[in-house]
Amino acid sequence: MSHKQCRDCGRVKAAAEFWKRKASPDGLALYCKECFALRGAGSYRKRQASEGKSARPFRRYSAVPEGLKYCPRCEKVQSVDAFGKNRSTASGLANYCRPCHNKVMVEQKERKHGSGRNYLLKLRYGVTAEQVDEMIAQQGGICVICLRAEAKHVDHSHLTGVVRGILCFKCNGALGQFHDDPRCLGAAADYLEYKGPHAQRLEVVIGKTAFEGRPRVMSEADWVNRRKAAAGLTSRDRRLMERYGVDEEDVRRFLKLQGGLCAVCSDVPAEHVDHDHATGVVRGMACGGCNTGMGQLDDDPVSLRRAADYLLEQLVTQVPAADGGTRLSFTVPDVDPATVPLDGWAAHREVDGRHRSEVWGVEDDHEGPSWLTLSLKKLLDSHKAMV
Repeated sequence: MSHKQCRDCGRVKAAAEFWKRKASPDGLALYCKECFALRGAGSYRKRQASEGKSARPFRRYSAVPEGLKYCPRCEKVQSVDAFGKNRSTASGLANYCRPCHNKVMVEQKERKHGSGRNYLLKLRYGVTAEQVDEMIAQQGGICVICLRAEAKHVDHSHLTGVVRGILCFKCNGALGQFHDDPRCLGAAADYLEYKGPHAQRLEVVIGKTAFEGRPRVMSEADWVNRRKAAAGLTSRDRRLMERYGVDEEDVRRFLKLQGGLCAVCSDVPAEHVDHDHATGVVRGMACGGCNTGMGQLDDDPVSLRRAADYLLEQLVTQVPAADGGTRLSFTVPDVDPATVPLDGWAAHREVDGRHRSEVWGVEDDHEGPSWLTLSLKKLLDSHKAMV
């Protein structure tokens, strides 16, 4: 059957204008799709009215021309380009246009989770905004690693997913640059203090622990003479000289001395010239992660050692509080975070830094308890608790 008459409107329409119905002899519904929709809409509005509710005027979605789509929030027919993608729908498009979709998502997050911040915290870290605020209060509002900036960013283990604490932006980013490796952080602290194996190699080869370089500002006549003296001088040589006081030949010497590997972690090929921003001396060649990570921690050995202990779970501990409960402790000697203002940590930080420098020592391999073992143990314990 190619055509059929609708019992409601009485018009003869193509079979495609009727829904399928197994109970009918011809396999088609008794009413056309338009009349069927009107019947359903009338029944729905009758129920709504009996409950004291109202509904918007009926409008068939199929009446929208091809290439356009109706947004039920703004009640406008717009081009399909105004709608985002949604593979779960038959059309492959979102139900609302992009501006309305954003508003609906904000409203849903507010209704279901209290706020967009709370939604993201639960989605990413499994904690609520209230729990994060409580952790910040327990820390006295300070980043537990550098003791210089406010704690604002949630830090978690990418291996176990466990939230470790609330850090400042720089410290949180630096941990990622060092791949959460406490050994590498400890080695970077010694490297900055010219105590590590790289400094010892430089002492043997050039007689000092860092390369002072040459004058960075040269006259044009000096550059002409240098070009004549050194064949193949390039613009890279000039940039290296202006920034670090070295040239390409010096870089090759460093790479040869280091075996082509980073002077800090010794795991990744060295690509960047690392220098002391205060004195200008060149310390060596470092990989991108180590070079950036040291910069994010302001080339500060104290923060690097505190970060290493933080990953080894040796920095933040629970101690008895005066009220009979517990509180956090993350300095040596111990101090109650609630008693120290945000700008009052400098003296405590200095004492703690001297203590950790003595504990780590030049001969320490910075590995301490196996960080991987600790993380795996925590993961297994959480799994057993779930089971």
